[in-house]
Amino acid sequence: MKVLKFGGTSVANAKNIKLVLDIVLNKAKKDKLIVVVSALSKVTDLLQLAASKAASNDETYKDIVAEIEKKHLDALKELIPVSEQSSLLSHIKRIINHLETILDGCFLLGELSARTSDTILSFGELLSSYIIAESLKQNLKNSSYKDSRELIKTNNNFGKAAVNFEVTNLLTTAFFSSNESQVVVMPGFIASSLDEINTTLGRGGSDYTAAIMAGALNASELEIWTDVNGMFTANPKIVKQAQPIAAISYQEAMELSHFGAKVLYPPTIQPVLRKNIPIHIKNTFEPENEGTFISNVSTSNGNPVRGISHIQHISLITLEGPGMIGVSGSSKRLFEVLSSENINVIFITQASSEHSICIGILNSDAEVAENAINKAFEIEIAQNKIDPCIVEKNLCIIALVGENMKNHQGLSGRMFSTLGKNNVNIRAIAQGASERNISAVINERDVKKALNTLHENFFEENTKQLNLFVMGVGNVGEKFIEQIHQQKKFLKENLKINVRVIALSNSRKMHFDDDAIDLDSWQIALDNGETANRELFIEKVIGLNLRNSIFVDITANADVAATYEHFLKQSVGVVTCNKIACASAYDNYKNLKKLSRQYNAPFLFETNVGAGLPIIDTVKNLIASGDNVHKIQAVLSGSLNFIFNNFDKDNSFHDVVKEAGVQGFTEPDPKIDLSGIDVARKILILIRESGYQMEIEDIENQSFLPAACMATTNNEDFFKSLITYNSHFEGILAEAIQKDSRLKFVAQFENGKASVGLQFIPKDHPFYNLEGKDNIVLFFTDRYVDQPLLIKGAGAGAAVTASGIFADVIRIGNV
Repeated sequence: MKVLKFGGTSVANAKNIKLVLDIVLNKAKKDKLIVVVSALSKVTDLLQLAASKAASNDETYKDIVAEIEKKHLDALKELIPVSEQSSLLSHIKRIINHLETILDGCFLLGELSARTSDTILSFGELLSSYIIAESLKQNLKNSSYKDSRELIKTNNNFGKAAVNFEVTNLLTTAFFSSNESQVVVMPGFIASSLDEINTTLGRGGSDYTAAIMAGALNASELEIWTDVNGMFTANPKIVKQAQPIAAISYQEAMELSHFGAKVLYPPTIQPVLRKNIPIHIKNTFEPENEGTFISNVSTSNGNPVRGISHIQHISLITLEGPGMIGVSGSSKRLFEVLSSENINVIFITQASSEHSICIGILNSDAEVAENAINKAFEIEIAQNKIDPCIVEKNLCIIALVGENMKNHQGLSGRMFSTLGKNNVNIRAIAQGASERNISAVINERDVKKALNTLHENFFEENTKQLNLFVMGVGNVGEKFIEQIHQQKKFLKENLKINVRVIALSNSRKMHFDDDAIDLDSWQIALDNGETANRELFIEKVIGLNLRNSIFVDITANADVAATYEHFLKQSVGVVTCNKIACASAYDNYKNLKKLSRQYNAPFLFETNVGAGLPIIDTVKNLIASGDNVHKIQAVLSGSLNFIFNNFDKDNSFHDVVKEAGVQGFTEPDPKIDLSGIDVARKILILIRESGYQMEIEDIENQSFLPAACMATTNNEDFFKSLITYNSHFEGILAEAIQKDSRLKFVAQFENGKASVGLQFIPKDHPFYNLEGKDNIVLFFTDRYVDQPLLIKGAGAGAAVTASGIFADVIRIGNV
């Protein structure tokens, strides 16, 4: 014999019930069956709501009853031929009338006892099982119906009654020993006490009903039919990459179900565990899927962790004080208090010093528990031997589960370091001696990040997901998105990095998609996005709280640069080509570095100097290895190098600057490049990265632009001024020709002093042959004395700058 249980979604309506009947009829060809069914989907919730409204003198409970009646009548009419409906419809209406009579009583009395609540809630299963049993008889005459209340006997603990297995097993075996039906349909969830009062087995108790039947009759298998393909490595609604578990042990399934795996009601396992009866969890809507097989054997496939689960809405209660140290019975008193209040303790941890004990309970029990504990220990509290208990709400318990975890070293460390890297604060930790479960209490807002991070680490071949929030999608931003799109598959397959763009913003619009923006159509999505708002953008990034979040700044905006602190404090990494932050006040620069370390949030800005060239990274490595930088000479503006390489007798200065803008080599405001401030910022950043303290005001800026050009307030006036002062620029060019030199805008640092300015470079200088938009940097250090360390290459352009930003993102992925 097999026992099959079908959940609420499996019997939600006539269409779904037909699928259930097909499964039952197919299996009945081989085996005798007991079919246990839940109430139609959402009906138990409706019954609970109706009871609550009736007890509150709210007459709308009658509307809910009408809705329940319609739901069941509609199902019956679709499942049963019209010629046979009359008596069945009358029976359904009699049950509904009985329900309404009880609710009328609650309305008149203005109260709802636990006993009455159980009776009201039982109507869901009574109705569904009757309809399904009658529908089955249309195709299988040798089928029958049995009321579970006649077989399953319990105590009078209404809401979650304890089963009297001795009596239940006797009644069950007696009934089925004489029953010759091929299929017996039974309602789940409901039972009765020894004095014939209605009781229930707890929400989810239909699973338990099926397990009780399977255990009593030594069934060959218990099948739990639901709406998912078995148990998963994590909740698939929270962790999109969660995978179904093919086979799992009873103990592992028990741990996972206890810690929130809703596919299986926790008490279900006990009755079949004793008899070694396997449980098979199957999907009603995909019956061919293999589902999850639960037995006394665990097949781990090399991974000691079988699943990651969680319980939400937890409060942590801490009782501490010197009066607990060495005093026997403190824990006993605490748990007796909670037991007397019928409060279930989910989590326990105690310091070895005995100074404190910490328990996790549901939020809904926290206030009652706090008052009861403080009252029980009021003498010790008054004597300052014990502190009033501390209550922390809105927490969550996450747990790693696996039968073989005890045989693998370092799992706890791996778990906690993974959470720590993503700034998930752990409030408490518990691990049993069996090492089958490692539990931690965290803030509820971190649960999605924590579960995804742990799942990525333990189940996804160490693939690291990076979630990008990109501000600025102009020339460089477009190339950056293009490069991500092009390399996405390569990164995932070869570097095990999954790059997702979650948000995009320009000066007009912004768009968020926490399932990742489709990079085939990102422009359309952005154009149809909401109005850009910097504060709201920050709020949304922090609110999503995704693991490995990275804010990518591809602007030259000072206000955007001022937001980095907010991101870093929330453990959101920052990758930027915007030089303003690192060239701001030295204290701000150092603070950003400190926040990066403090909150384990990467702060990378390689493209601040040299676009895609590895200049900053080289300096970092020199300093980290113990070298000291004494002198720097550099051409750090690809824009200015392009301009002065192309400025000659045939091309006016104005025309060359215009062309540099068209080519994307200058900032949107070209004065930033030509004024020398951009180069000053770059040399300042190199100086700071070399270990020296300096402010931007300390750098001598030898500007070659006339004061009138610098005084312009918009691009149109600026370009007009270049024409007006054309003779000035022609004079500079003539002097360079006369000296047989080339014009280069050079940055230099030596003996604690720095300057930027236009220089006449002779033929024998390394800078003389620097072509196009290239940059070059010479580092003179303790190790590079006679010959400097030289870095040279393209230092401007959208594609190379984008590649530098991309490289910083990959650096984070490789950490």
